[in-house]
Amino acid sequence: MKISRIARISAIGAVAALALTGCAANETTSPGASDQPAGGTELTGNLVGGGATSQEVAIAAWTKSFQTANSGVTVDYDPQGSGAGRESFAAGGFAFAGSDRAFKTDELSSMQFTGCAPDSPIIEIPAYISPIAVIFNLEGVDSLNLDADTLAGIFAGTITNWNDPKIAASNEGVELPDLAINPVHRADKSGTTGNFTDYLSAAAGSVWTHGSVEEWPIGSGEAAQGTSGLVQAVEGGKGTIGYADASRAGDLGTVSVKVGDEFVAYSPEAAAAIVDHSPLEEREGEGDLAVELDRTSSEAGVYPIVLVSYLIGCEEYADAAQAALVKGFFTEAISAEGQKAAAEAAGSAPISDTIRAKAEAAIDLIVTK
Repeated sequence: MKISRIARISAIGAVAALALTGCAANETTSPGASDQPAGGTELTGNLVGGGATSQEVAIAAWTKSFQTANSGVTVDYDPQGSGAGRESFAAGGFAFAGSDRAFKTDELSSMQFTGCAPDSPIIEIPAYISPIAVIFNLEGVDSLNLDADTLAGIFAGTITNWNDPKIAASNEGVELPDLAINPVHRADKSGTTGNFTDYLSAAAGSVWTHGSVEEWPIGSGEAAQGTSGLVQAVEGGKGTIGYADASRAGDLGTVSVKVGDEFVAYSPEAAAAIVDHSPLEEREGEGDLAVELDRTSSEAGVYPIVLVSYLIGCEEYADAAQAALVKGFFTEAISAEGQKAAAEAAGSAPISDTIRAKAEAAIDLIVTK
């Protein structure tokens, strides 16, 4: 009988959880990624990764604790963007990548991962969950309610003024100015753009007809480089609106999006809830934990404009020395302590125990001998 890849991961995760429970009685400290490897020998070496800007603050927190536990290790992370990170990882330039989306199945079938051992599958672990905030700069207005079609119309360029009846309909009592809307989008290839357009395409496909894409597909609006550039453009403009990792929203106005019959503001809890209500994609690799986000969920309290950012590595490395470093760092990242550190530093949503068990099983696939 053929067992599905999700079932296998779940079974391995359950066994791992039981093993940890059995060991807990003999532990004087809680198990975590910062623990030294078996045998009591600290790791040494240089671990180089790069990719998603969204993970930069979280990775800095994980790096600090990982290097504290392993004083002979240095971790270097280049936040050059998700697309560039995936490409550099595939080319062997990075031992791991951070990416605001998993590799697509057609990419996996056509790409050679030169840093991995021949025929090695890759692992993709959801390690960073964050709401994407829709941010705006409109004098005298701190928050707005928008449904998916209205939001799509704004970014598609079909709703062009802030006092448009479609905006007013969901914002009774809000004084909306007669002012042109200036939508700001990322100029670079971006996982944040990919997640945002994925929401627009899924929830308002009749209005947003440009699909789920990482490169902005239309010429209207203002383009800005990177997350920082987009936030600065929204802050410095008048009547501007954009999208960014929620940790960067600052004092800008923010949008609550319509889910079912209610409008839901972004929060770490609402972002985590949509992930837990979404299934894993069917993938060939047992450690490929790509989440199929349900952008159209009507579950109470979920926020559907969310990015799930992955840590991506090899099951087996061409350079075996890198395997132990990647395995240790990934374990740090998904541990309860690592997720708490990321949440405190970056405002992300800690992964659930269910996801952690599956992630631990996937990390255990990394060959270190």
